[in-house]
Amino acid sequence: MNSRLLLILISALTVCVSFAAPAPAQAVWKAGVATAVITPEQAMWMAGYASRTNVSQGKFQDLHAKALALEDERGGRMVFVTLDLIGVPRTLRKSLEARAQKAWQSPPESLLLNASHTHSGPEFRFGRAPADDGDFKPSTLGDNYGRDLEEKLLKLIGTALETRTPARLAYSFARCGVAMNRRLPTKTGYQNSPYPEGPVDQSVPVLRVEGADGKLRAVLFGYACHNTTLALYQFSGDYAGYAQQYFEADHPGVTALFMLGCGGDQNPYPRGTVELAQKHGRALATAVEAALATTLKSLSGPLRSAYAEIQIDYAPAPTRDEFKARLDSKDKYESSHAKRMLERLDKGEKLPTLYPYPVQVVQFGDALTFVALGGEVVVDFSLRLKKELVGPAVWVAGYSNDVMAYIPSLRVMKEGGYEAGGAMRFSTTHPGPWAESTEERIVSKVHELNRKLLK
Repeated sequence: MNSRLLLILISALTVCVSFAAPAPAQAVWKAGVATAVITPEQAMWMAGYASRTNVSQGKFQDLHAKALALEDERGGRMVFVTLDLIGVPRTLRKSLEARAQKAWQSPPESLLLNASHTHSGPEFRFGRAPADDGDFKPSTLGDNYGRDLEEKLLKLIGTALETRTPARLAYSFARCGVAMNRRLPTKTGYQNSPYPEGPVDQSVPVLRVEGADGKLRAVLFGYACHNTTLALYQFSGDYAGYAQQYFEADHPGVTALFMLGCGGDQNPYPRGTVELAQKHGRALATAVEAALATTLKSLSGPLRSAYAEIQIDYAPAPTRDEFKARLDSKDKYESSHAKRMLERLDKGEKLPTLYPYPVQVVQFGDALTFVALGGEVVVDFSLRLKKELVGPAVWVAGYSNDVMAYIPSLRVMKEGGYEAGGAMRFSTTHPGPWAESTEERIVSKVHELNRKLLK
């Protein structure tokens, strides 16, 4: 074969291959992202550890709020808001929900707020600060911070909605070994210590957002683990803050948003230093990179969402005499809790028997089901829902829309310990643990909403 004929054949084959190559997926979505710094501008009491004895002393890194606004071909919307904070107060969720609906005609089910639960952020949840007796007193700084935060978040949501441009979405996941179960069984009960034999969910779900040009614009990623590497006096997003920081540094111009999963009974190990928080952050950022290196599942919609609040029961509250007996407890937090409940009873108040608990389900076509649960949900919820929900991919987040208390599974309730109800002694509102019906009520509502969206 002469050289000219060979060149002709090669050219023909090249043309055939060019025509046979698949065209890039059409940009059927619109996406907008926005970021705001929410680090307090002055020293404040910090959240997460009752043992702290002083206000904050500077920062290791800024805290951020970030928003990802998505819209499908039909105009269905969803706004994910992630926060480097201890939690989402119910009052904040309800106010933003109403204001977003008025400003942009966004229904409640199209807004999802998730807190990273960093224990290195400000205490502002109930406008309170710890006093010397272990009780909590009103905090003007906390109230002011909360009001300013609401305005920043409303502006953030608006910016994300107003900057939507054509986009493509895809999903995948990887794994990260930072998290370990922290409910160590002992002869005297369950201790908050590393328990490598306990249940975990070390998956790292990742939503890739790219522009119509194929360039990466944002990643939304999750992990089921407390942000408790640090217990210092400087503001920080902990390992999740560093994971976002490192990913964005490696991908200039890209926004990284972190959503906390069902990590109520999970801790990062080892813990205690900034260097460890950075190592854990690097490990998580690397897992996100690994997920992006896989063959991702393209998401084509439609985008469907549902939001509901269900009434979950408290277990029967202690009697007045039982609360009085607890005033003499050697545990100052138990005695303070009893004092607060007695003060309410003395005012003629009735202690609550029910709590409005938020459940949210978001579907990306038939390719991804996203579940968002309120409170500090233990890992059993994630593991169970991933088995029970039908579909190729299920992503379960806790700490969403209202972080009111720990939400234990029935297994954890029966085992007892901190997550089962012991943490309620720190509460200013909850009279005691939840009823044993809690898990079934929550899971049943998830299935109900999911079936509703599938119709």
